[in-house]
Amino acid sequence: MSTSSNPIEQSFELAALRCADLTPLVYQRLFSERPETRAMFRSQGSELVMGSMLALTIEAILDFAGERRGHFRLIACEIASHEAYGTPRELFVAFFGIIRDTLHDLLGDEWSPEMTRAWDRLLVAIEAFARITA
Repeated sequence: MSTSSNPIEQSFELAALRCADLTPLVYQRLFSERPETRAMFRSQGSELVMGSMLALTIEAILDFAGERRGHFRLIACEIASHEAYGTPRELFVAFFGIIRDTLHDLLGDEWSPEMTRAWDRLLVAIEAFARITA
């Protein structure tokens, strides 16, 4: 059973019990829903980059949804760096929804209405944060 009262944290805790590494699931979904992203990861070592990017994104999500101690600021930094090499802001923000959808599918019946509401609020807040981050 989950130890957190935060539905976002709960979703990650429950997912960790079912899956040791979300990376393949998240990026499979990303490439399926946004095929243009596959070309962004064609270099040698892309698997390590993807795993690292996802770990940092999860850290930022948990901080953004929690106490906001500073890790969430990574989102603003990464928006700027991704835009510098051609990633549209909208695509960058869409990645957070890809993570949510992956967790939702992985958890199945364990996904709660509270998780839906919390993730919906989080995605709206991240999108708003991305708009003011320029």
